Amino acid sequence: MSDHPASLQNERILPARLALRSDMLNLALIAVLLVLPFLLGGSWVFSLGLCFANAIGVLSVSVLVRYGGEVSIGHTFFAAVGAYSVAVLDTRYGLSVLFSLPLALALGVVSGIAFAWPSRKLSGIYLAVSTMALALAVPELINNMDGLTGGYEGLYVATPAVPGIPMGLQRYYVALLVLAAAVYGVSRLRNSRQGLVLLLSKTHPAAADAFGTRQVWARVAVMGISGGIAALCGAMLGFAGSTVSPSGFTFWSAIFLLVGSVVSFYGLTLWRALLGGAFLTLVPQLLSSSGAWIPVFYGVALLAMILAGHYLPRLRAIAAKRKGDE
Repeated sequence: MSDHPASLQNERILPARLALRSDMLNLALIAVLLVLPFLLGGSWVFSLGLCFANAIGVLSVSVLVRYGGEVSIGHTFFAAVGAYSVAVLDTRYGLSVLFSLPLALALGVVSGIAFAWPSRKLSGIYLAVSTMALALAVPELINNMDGLTGGYEGLYVATPAVPGIPMGLQRYYVALLVLAAAVYGVSRLRNSRQGLVLLLSKTHPAAADAFGTRQVWARVAVMGISGGIAALCGAMLGFAGSTVSPSGFTFWSAIFLLVGSVVSFYGLTLWRALLGGAFLTLVPQLLSSSGAWIPVFYGVALLAMILAGHYLPRLRAIAAKRKGDE
């Protein structure tokens, strides 16, 4: 898939046959992920739970890029909103993630809209820098609100979602369930009239205005949706990782969410979101024994992924053309 902004033609409603094949692929992938905890060890189950949470964050950035045509390097702000919603309700009131997750989603949407409205006239590098301000402010905000957030020490998320089931399995399956729900919601948006209106507003603002959809409202709506998904990411990072602290929502965390979105080629499907989440979670774990070479190997892996995403579609097209000529 191209890494350039997609045109409305490329974002059109999927043909029924292609949509069916995509659904079958998603179901097969989910079936495999459902049995993995019974085949892998505890540390891998824990890492995969974090991978699912990061995949939700990658999806949130990709939604903003696809539907808004903008780049954010401050989505950790919305993730922190979701994470601390879950952690505070767990620590203070003993509420499980099943009760706090809707609140986290709502606060993420409201935060996205609250940020998008005053910055609705900004775009490109100006909007990106504005989101960077969010990322820089998050750790200090958390530390200065230590009476609520626990400051540097953070908060511990320990209340089970379903009593009687081992927490290790719950942290894995709840994160997977939320990831699947987020991907399904995005797919419904992609095939809905509202989704097409948002894409039309991005690619042909004048035409969207003619149909009564102002670009400003479309941009605010996209940021609200993206912020809500990012809050789900934060909520799952807190639940799957069991702790919430400022070190999980730094400026570099925001940069890596954008990196994950690039590695997934801004894809909105399950396997592409997982690809981005795995790159953020599992690649550093696999390189952990490389010592001082970790940044070098990570950079090489990132470059290889970007080049593969750029050239593989072209090589596939060339191969298909040669096959057709024969």
